[in-house]
Amino acid sequence: MSACLWEPSAARIEASNLTRFRVEANARHGLAMADYDDLYDWSLRRPAEFWSLVWDFCGVIADAPAATVLAKGAHLTEARFFPGARVNFAENLLRRRDDAPALIFHGEDVVRRELTWRELYDTVSRLARVLKARGVAEGDRVAGYMPNMPETIIAMLATASLGAVWSSCSPDFGAAGVLDRFGQIGPKVLFTADGYYYGGKAFSSLATVARLAAEIDTIEAVVVVPYRDPAPDISALGGKAMLLADAIADQPAGEIEYHPVDFSAPLYIMYSSGTTGLPKCIVHGVGGTLIQHLKEHQLLCDVKDGDRLFYFTSCGWMMWNWLASGLASGATLVLYDGSPFHPDGNRLADVIDAEGVTIFGTSAKYIDACAKAGIKPAASHDLSTLRTILSTGSPLAPASYDYIYQDWKTDLCLSSIAGGTDILGCFMGGNPIGPVYRGEIQKRCLGLDVQVFDEAGNALVGEPGELVCTNAHPSMPIRFWNDPEGRRYHDAYFADYPNVWRHGDWVALTERGGIVVEGRSDATLNPGGVRIGTAEIYRQVEGIDEVVEALVVGQTWRDDMRIVLFVCLRDGISLDDALVDRIRRDIRANASPRHVPAVIVQVSDIPRTKSGKIVELAVREIIHGRPVKNVEALANPDALAAFKDRPELQV
Repeated sequence: MSACLWEPSAARIEASNLTRFRVEANARHGLAMADYDDLYDWSLRRPAEFWSLVWDFCGVIADAPAATVLAKGAHLTEARFFPGARVNFAENLLRRRDDAPALIFHGEDVVRRELTWRELYDTVSRLARVLKARGVAEGDRVAGYMPNMPETIIAMLATASLGAVWSSCSPDFGAAGVLDRFGQIGPKVLFTADGYYYGGKAFSSLATVARLAAEIDTIEAVVVVPYRDPAPDISALGGKAMLLADAIADQPAGEIEYHPVDFSAPLYIMYSSGTTGLPKCIVHGVGGTLIQHLKEHQLLCDVKDGDRLFYFTSCGWMMWNWLASGLASGATLVLYDGSPFHPDGNRLADVIDAEGVTIFGTSAKYIDACAKAGIKPAASHDLSTLRTILSTGSPLAPASYDYIYQDWKTDLCLSSIAGGTDILGCFMGGNPIGPVYRGEIQKRCLGLDVQVFDEAGNALVGEPGELVCTNAHPSMPIRFWNDPEGRRYHDAYFADYPNVWRHGDWVALTERGGIVVEGRSDATLNPGGVRIGTAEIYRQVEGIDEVVEALVVGQTWRDDMRIVLFVCLRDGISLDDALVDRIRRDIRANASPRHVPAVIVQVSDIPRTKSGKIVELAVREIIHGRPVKNVEALANPDALAAFKDRPELQV
């Protein structure tokens, strides 16, 4: 059994949102629930009662009431939560209009800005009028190619106030990667900054934006936010472009005219990793996103009014959307753009102290990198306000649990949380009233019937298997974009087990109800906690003349994953340093720095099925020293031998 590293005090348990919620549930329904496990069981047995109490406890604002809480269908995807309710996402996030800080922004060590709740509301009201005047209405798409800065939150809220749909990418994505995403959804307006900072260097975004504006013919306006340069030259963007300050100059601040929409109307378009082609465009609903995030923030992370919530994320990761929802719980959001190690490895701990952060979230890779760099905030920082650290993106190694409690703070709740873009939330995560065990996610999330299945669909406890969810929940995607019959949606999640969501994580459920994550069960790459699809890399490599074919996999490496690219080259060509550098440059420029392989290896043949498909999973098994299943399905099984025991891949 794993060691218990932390337990909450009686006072902390008593003061928690989760305890108040349990007391209210007991009183409302005549129950005697005593702990998290009781709440979890009740949330599955009586979902309508549970979600109704979440709605009331978190104070969801609605223009029209729901006819019922849950209308079940024959299939999980046919379930409807709060049908008939009409809500506005922005209205639920902009509850306050006082002079306390709503957003605090750090752009590396170059910029610090602060916006009050009143300033945030007023700026959203001005921008919403501009978008409305430009014809943005319910269902229209607005896109952001933006750093994690206040104007990104403002643009999203203005979009949502009109009932329109927001989608974003981070500015380190190259033009091809952004076109693969925004090109599918047809945004009417594009928001961008003139550039961004990383590692003490300034980078321009305007050349990429010029290409986006030229190639996506639905874009009618480009709104540019000055960041690197107070007066950027946007002439190359043509007549569509305007500076944000100019766009809102004639709009006075005033009341926001919220446009309420159906609970299941679209709010966000997120993107899959693009493993087998273009990234899937995953559409998430207004109400489902709102109530799921309220539940996760207030009950599972104990976010309270006045908390300072800081998640280190970019706008291309779902944790940005998750962070933004913290406004609905009255939290001040701390935004950070840039490298977490500039000017040194204490940068984020500096921000935590300077801003009085109470809840800090990051990736497991960041925690591991800090440990390896010898960063010890406990010895150099106060951290007295910090009561919770959240980690996600990849499994948090047991040694990282030790590191946090030894070198950050002994009295805090370390909550590893896991779910993903697919549900814009968590399947498993924190329990602020329960203990933390080394290497183990605390609990399965309330309201989600999370189980572990073997190949035959039998439930497992204590041994690894597929993470599945057997019930409907509000933040399931409402659909995929350009998938009118829902076939791609079904194939993505429901093809393996009848009417059961298969998530693609390989996990084990412990006897005490915790989760140990072993990794991904499919071919998706996940270096540093960032999901990356192989197809996004292939599209860049295949454009290089010397490369005939390629195969990319993830290799487990020092408690993380690294990307390994195998290439078949034209006859007479050998893989030299110059070609390696060019491959990496092209991938970096057209996809993102995260897509760049750690290792590039030349092979003479790529294994494939009899139907001609390359077999990434078989190669992944070989390089990890594991047997390959279904070798008989391969057209050229002898090709696997070239991948075995490669010296370049030895740990």
